[in-house]
Amino acid sequence: MRTDLPVWLTPAVVAGGFLLFLWVETSRPLRAQRESKLRRVGRNLATAGIGFATAELLQFPILIPISRWTMARGIGLLNLLGADGWMRVAVSFVLLDYTLWFWHWVNHRVPFFWRFHSVHHVDRDLDASTGLRFHFGELGLSVAFRAIQIIAIGADPLSVAIWQMLLFISILFHHSNTRLPLALERVLVRIVVTPRMHGIHHSDYENEANANWSSLLSLWDYLHGTIRLDVAQQSITIGVPAFDDPKRVTLGKILAMPFRRRKEDWRRPDGSLAIRPHADGRTRLEP
Repeated sequence: MRTDLPVWLTPAVVAGGFLLFLWVETSRPLRAQRESKLRRVGRNLATAGIGFATAELLQFPILIPISRWTMARGIGLLNLLGADGWMRVAVSFVLLDYTLWFWHWVNHRVPFFWRFHSVHHVDRDLDASTGLRFHFGELGLSVAFRAIQIIAIGADPLSVAIWQMLLFISILFHHSNTRLPLALERVLVRIVVTPRMHGIHHSDYENEANANWSSLLSLWDYLHGTIRLDVAQQSITIGVPAFDDPKRVTLGKILAMPFRRRKEDWRRPDGSLAIRPHADGRTRLEP
């Protein structure tokens, strides 16, 4: 059994997945776009390039050695349980994905982390390029969290590599502006995060953005009662109210955003808090 994936495989899969979903969402769009797609994609790819360069500089010298160290020292839950082979990969996959739910929760609920994560949410449209748009500070912090995950779980390099590759595919898929047949998506959303489910998470209403925190398996939102599906896509405005002006989300401004003083992000220009009331029927996916 291999101990790791070829170094070229994940970047190739990410690039191929991005181009695939970019083509599909252009052919079958789910929501109308508010900005020029070409300008947004260029801005998002520039942000992604800086972010992923930062992550790679930290990931290879930190995460892979830590994973090998946990294996050699028998540290972490799976090492204590003696899990091995593909069973180890499967359990690692589930535990890595579950613990990532908490990282996403922290990025929304803790103001320091939200400063960085909000760069992802202030995109005024949602498509595959948004799935690559993360501030370099957030990606740097995520490497530290990933190290904690690996140590606690005892995840080996192969398991981490497989999960990360599938996670990237999932992120590109559910950020894409792809209109799937509603009946199909109602089945898929019970297993994985889908475009309509994640579109609600990018709503400019705070209570809708503070739902649907899963990143690959949707199970975790069902488990924690944070699933919300009862919002029609045409009623969603993508973004964050305080940053609805296109002049506030240029490349330079979003890179500097975490380090600037700012007012309440979820207040609209009239001073009202962006909250939308909902009935209890939150688990049936709307068109």
